[in-house]
Amino acid sequence: MNDDTDTSSPFPETADVETSNDDYATRFRGATGAWMLEVQERAVLKLLGARVAPGATVLDVGGGHGQLAHPLADAGYKVTVIGSAPSCRHRIADLVDAGRCAFDVGNVVALPYPDKSFDAVVAVRMLTHCSVWPTLVKEMCRVSRGPVITDYPTSQSLNAIAPMLFKAKKKFEKNTRTWTLFKHRQVRDAFADAGFRRTGRVGQFFLPMVVHRALKCKPLSAFAEGVCRCLGLSRLWGTPVVGRWERRP
Repeated sequence: MNDDTDTSSPFPETADVETSNDDYATRFRGATGAWMLEVQERAVLKLLGARVAPGATVLDVGGGHGQLAHPLADAGYKVTVIGSAPSCRHRIADLVDAGRCAFDVGNVVALPYPDKSFDAVVAVRMLTHCSVWPTLVKEMCRVSRGPVITDYPTSQSLNAIAPMLFKAKKKFEKNTRTWTLFKHRQVRDAFADAGFRRTGRVGQFFLPMVVHRALKCKPLSAFAEGVCRCLGLSRLWGTPVVGRWERRP
């Protein structure tokens, strides 16, 4: 029997344990939170669907938060979620119990699968919180025979001021964690070291996500971001970035 409350883990990297709990999920509660997840979902499914058809096997690394497992299963993909502790099963228990998703406990930076085990690998909310993120990138590329799709916040956006606003952000959001802001070059180089190149990119939000959470007005946020997309601002400076990476020929 799985103990969905067991947060203990023997592994060195457990960034996904906190993102898989109910408290973290409150960051996306309400209409605005649901809208932000919809933007992420559309980006991932767009990039994935252009390369991998429903019915393919997809590994969701650190996906116990359910932000991708649910839409991927709904889209017809054969999903496996790997988490660092039994508790990472909690928010996807409905999928696992219904046989619509497999769940494994394992080391997310030393994935317990042979090379090229899955048609695709996805991960969100992982790179920014992972202390050894280049190793995570290498492992995701190793076990994928197709694309790797992941997200990362970039400092080449309005997020450049985020470190200065961290105290205010934490006071407002209550459960904010420390995170890493990336330059596109850093992520590009890590994937290049694994033999992969970027073949797709979507910038999710021009305005920092904390602004949308503070506004608490989905119509206003959606309108503002729609204008930014029409002006090309989201493409150039949107964050977090959702990128698709594929093995070089």
